[in-house]
Amino acid sequence: MTRATKSLPALFAGLWLLLALAPALADPMPPDELVHRTADEVLAVLRADAGTDMKTLAELVDTKVVQHFDFGAMTRLAVGKHWRTADDSQRTALVDEFRMLLVRTYSVALQQFVDYHIDYRPLRLEPDAKQAVVQTSVTKDSGGKPIRMDYRMIARDSGWKVYDVLVDGVSLVVNYRSLFDSTVNRSGIDGLIRLLHDKNADGSTG
Repeated sequence: MTRATKSLPALFAGLWLLLALAPALADPMPPDELVHRTADEVLAVLRADAGTDMKTLAELVDTKVVQHFDFGAMTRLAVGKHWRTADDSQRTALVDEFRMLLVRTYSVALQQFVDYHIDYRPLRLEPDAKQAVVQTSVTKDSGGKPIRMDYRMIARDSGWKVYDVLVDGVSLVVNYRSLFDSTVNRSGIDGLIRLLHDKNADGSTG
Protein backbone atom coordinates (compact mmCIF):
# COMPACT_ATOMS: atom_id res chain seq x y z
CA MET A 1 0.00 0.00 0.00
CA THR A 2 1.42 3.42 -0.97
CA ARG A 3 2.05 6.28 1.43
CA ALA A 4 -0.75 8.26 -0.23
CA THR A 5 -3.22 5.38 0.07
CA LYS A 6 -2.38 4.89 3.74
CA SER A 7 -2.99 8.60 4.32
CA LEU A 8 -6.38 8.73 2.59
CA PRO A 9 -8.78 8.44 5.55
CA ALA A 10 -7.11 11.05 7.79
CA LEU A 11 -6.40 13.47 4.96
CA PHE A 12 -9.82 13.26 3.33
CA ALA A 13 -11.19 14.19 6.73
CA GLY A 14 -9.49 17.54 6.38
CA LEU A 15 -11.90 18.76 3.77
CA TRP A 16 -14.89 17.65 5.83
CA LEU A 17 -13.42 19.55 8.73
CA LEU A 18 -12.76 22.71 6.78
CA LEU A 19 -16.30 22.76 5.41
CA ALA A 20 -18.00 21.95 8.70
CA LEU A 21 -18.57 25.56 9.78
CA ALA A 22 -18.83 27.17 6.36
CA PRO A 23 -21.31 30.08 6.62
CA ALA A 24 -24.59 29.93 4.75
CA LEU A 25 -24.62 32.74 2.19
CA ALA A 26 -27.30 33.97 -0.17
CA ASP A 27 -24.83 33.65 -3.06
CA PRO A 28 -22.78 30.45 -3.32
CA MET A 29 -19.26 30.87 -1.99
CA PRO A 30 -16.49 30.22 -4.55
CA PRO A 31 -15.04 26.73 -4.07
CA ASP A 32 -11.60 27.82 -2.93
CA GLU A 33 -13.04 30.38 -0.53
CA LEU A 34 -15.41 27.74 0.86
CA VAL A 35 -12.35 25.74 1.89
CA HIS A 36 -9.95 28.55 2.73
CA ARG A 37 -12.14 31.06 4.54
CA THR A 38 -13.11 28.71 7.36
CA ALA A 39 -9.85 26.76 7.76
CA ASP A 40 -8.34 28.67 10.68
CA GLU A 41 -11.62 28.84 12.58
CA VAL A 42 -12.45 25.15 12.18
CA LEU A 43 -8.95 23.95 13.00
CA ALA A 44 -9.06 26.10 16.13
CA VAL A 45 -12.35 24.46 17.13
CA LEU A 46 -10.95 20.97 16.65
CA ARG A 47 -7.80 21.75 18.61
CA ALA A 48 -9.85 23.18 21.44
CA ASP A 49 -12.04 20.05 21.52
CA ALA A 50 -9.44 17.40 20.74
CA GLY A 51 -11.10 15.00 23.16
CA THR A 52 -14.48 15.09 21.44
CA ASP A 53 -16.13 11.66 21.57
CA MET A 54 -16.97 9.68 18.47
CA LYS A 55 -20.72 10.18 18.72
CA THR A 56 -20.29 13.96 18.75
CA LEU A 57 -17.85 13.83 15.85
CA ALA A 58 -20.24 11.70 13.81
CA GLU A 59 -23.09 14.11 14.50
CA LEU A 60 -20.87 17.03 13.46
CA VAL A 61 -19.99 15.36 10.17
CA ASP A 62 -23.56 14.24 9.48
CA THR A 63 -25.22 17.58 10.22
CA LYS A 64 -22.58 20.11 9.18
CA VAL A 65 -20.42 18.57 6.49
CA VAL A 66 -22.31 16.12 4.28
CA GLN A 67 -24.29 18.95 2.67
CA HIS A 68 -21.09 20.00 0.89
CA PHE A 69 -20.57 16.61 -0.79
CA ASP A 70 -22.36 15.15 -3.79
CA PHE A 71 -22.70 11.56 -2.60
CA GLY A 72 -24.72 10.58 -5.65
CA ALA A 73 -21.89 11.59 -7.98
CA MET A 74 -19.27 10.02 -5.70
CA THR A 75 -21.15 6.72 -5.63
CA ARG A 76 -21.71 6.68 -9.40
CA LEU A 77 -18.01 7.25 -9.99
CA ALA A 78 -16.96 4.62 -7.45
CA VAL A 79 -19.37 1.99 -8.82
CA GLY A 80 -18.30 2.85 -12.38
CA LYS A 81 -19.72 0.86 -15.29
CA HIS A 82 -21.87 -1.25 -12.96
CA TRP A 83 -24.02 1.78 -12.08
CA ARG A 84 -25.84 1.35 -15.40
CA THR A 85 -26.99 -2.16 -14.44
CA ALA A 86 -28.41 -1.14 -11.05
CA ASP A 87 -32.11 -0.38 -10.71
CA ASP A 88 -33.45 2.64 -8.80
CA SER A 89 -33.79 0.85 -5.46
CA GLN A 90 -30.27 -0.56 -5.73
CA ARG A 91 -28.86 2.86 -6.58
CA THR A 92 -30.56 4.39 -3.57
CA ALA A 93 -29.19 1.65 -1.32
CA LEU A 94 -25.68 2.07 -2.72
CA VAL A 95 -25.68 5.82 -2.11
CA ASP A 96 -27.08 5.44 1.41
CA GLU A 97 -24.60 2.73 2.42
CA PHE A 98 -21.59 4.47 0.85
CA ARG A 99 -22.55 7.74 2.53
CA MET A 100 -22.80 5.99 5.89
CA LEU A 101 -19.40 4.36 5.42
CA LEU A 102 -17.72 7.66 4.55
CA VAL A 103 -19.34 9.55 7.41
CA ARG A 104 -18.04 7.05 9.94
CA THR A 105 -14.62 6.80 8.31
CA TYR A 106 -14.11 10.54 8.43
CA SER A 107 -15.48 10.84 11.94
CA VAL A 108 -12.71 8.48 13.07
CA ALA A 109 -10.10 10.31 11.00
CA LEU A 110 -11.03 13.75 12.38
CA GLN A 111 -9.37 12.81 15.65
CA GLN A 112 -6.01 12.65 13.85
CA PHE A 113 -6.29 15.90 11.95
CA VAL A 114 -5.47 18.26 14.80
CA ASP A 115 -1.72 18.06 14.06
CA TYR A 116 -1.90 19.22 10.42
CA HIS A 117 -1.86 22.61 8.71
CA ILE A 118 -2.98 23.45 5.19
CA ASP A 119 -1.54 25.67 2.45
CA TYR A 120 -3.61 26.79 -0.54
CA ARG A 121 -2.82 27.36 -4.21
CA PRO A 122 -4.50 30.20 -6.11
CA LEU A 123 -7.58 29.21 -8.09
CA ARG A 124 -8.44 30.80 -11.40
CA LEU A 125 -12.15 30.38 -11.94
CA GLU A 126 -14.20 31.68 -14.85
CA PRO A 127 -17.47 33.39 -13.85
CA ASP A 128 -19.60 30.69 -15.52
CA ALA A 129 -17.43 27.73 -14.49
CA LYS A 130 -19.32 24.60 -13.40
CA GLN A 131 -16.33 22.58 -12.23
CA ALA A 132 -13.18 23.45 -10.30
CA VAL A 133 -10.18 21.83 -8.67
CA VAL A 134 -9.11 23.36 -5.36
CA GLN A 135 -5.45 22.53 -4.80
CA THR A 136 -3.88 22.41 -1.35
CA SER A 137 -0.99 20.81 0.47
CA VAL A 138 -1.22 19.32 3.94
CA THR A 139 1.71 19.14 6.35
CA LYS A 140 2.09 17.92 9.91
CA ASP A 141 2.83 20.71 12.35
CA SER A 142 5.92 18.78 13.40
CA GLY A 143 7.26 18.91 9.84
CA GLY A 144 7.69 16.44 7.04
CA LYS A 145 7.03 16.37 3.32
CA PRO A 146 3.79 18.16 2.32
CA ILE A 147 1.09 15.95 0.84
CA ARG A 148 -0.79 17.27 -2.19
CA MET A 149 -4.58 17.30 -1.89
CA ASP A 150 -6.85 18.26 -4.79
CA TYR A 151 -10.58 18.67 -4.34
CA ARG A 152 -12.72 18.17 -7.43
CA MET A 153 -15.84 20.26 -7.08
CA ILE A 154 -18.96 20.85 -9.14
CA ALA A 155 -21.45 23.72 -9.11
CA ARG A 156 -24.96 22.70 -8.10
CA ASP A 157 -28.07 24.81 -7.50
CA SER A 158 -27.37 24.67 -3.77
CA GLY A 159 -23.69 25.63 -4.11
CA TRP A 160 -20.35 24.00 -4.82
CA LYS A 161 -20.08 20.31 -3.94
CA VAL A 162 -17.12 17.96 -3.62
CA TYR A 163 -17.35 14.86 -5.81
CA ASP A 164 -13.79 13.51 -5.55
CA VAL A 165 -10.58 14.06 -3.61
CA LEU A 166 -7.05 13.23 -4.77
CA VAL A 167 -4.21 12.70 -2.30
CA ASP A 168 -0.79 12.72 -3.99
CA GLY A 169 -2.63 11.83 -7.18
CA VAL A 170 -4.67 8.98 -5.64
CA SER A 171 -8.40 9.42 -6.21
CA LEU A 172 -10.94 8.62 -3.51
CA VAL A 173 -13.46 7.18 -5.96
CA VAL A 174 -10.85 5.21 -7.89
CA ASN A 175 -9.49 3.86 -4.60
CA TYR A 176 -12.92 2.38 -3.88
CA ARG A 177 -13.67 1.41 -7.48
CA SER A 178 -11.39 -1.63 -7.58
CA LEU A 179 -13.07 -3.08 -4.48
CA PHE A 180 -16.54 -2.31 -5.83
CA ASP A 181 -15.73 -3.74 -9.26
CA SER A 182 -14.39 -7.03 -7.94
CA THR A 183 -17.35 -7.38 -5.57
CA VAL A 184 -19.94 -6.79 -8.32
CA ASN A 185 -18.15 -9.17 -10.68
CA ARG A 186 -18.26 -11.84 -7.97
CA SER A 187 -21.61 -11.19 -6.27
CA GLY A 188 -23.56 -8.68 -8.34
CA ILE A 189 -24.93 -5.29 -7.28
CA ASP A 190 -26.77 -6.85 -4.34
CA GLY A 191 -23.46 -8.34 -3.20
CA LEU A 192 -21.89 -4.88 -3.13
CA ILE A 193 -24.83 -3.52 -1.17
CA ARG A 194 -24.41 -6.37 1.34
CA LEU A 195 -20.68 -5.68 1.60
CA LEU A 196 -21.25 -2.01 2.39
CA HIS A 197 -24.08 -2.85 4.77
CA ASP A 198 -21.91 -5.36 6.63
CA LYS A 199 -19.05 -2.86 6.92
CA ASN A 200 -21.46 -0.32 8.36
CA ALA A 201 -23.00 -2.86 10.73
CA ASP A 202 -19.65 -3.98 12.18
CA GLY A 203 -18.12 -0.50 12.33
CA SER A 204 -15.49 -1.03 9.63
CA THR A 205 -13.98 2.15 8.18
CA GLY A 206 -12.34 0.75 5.06
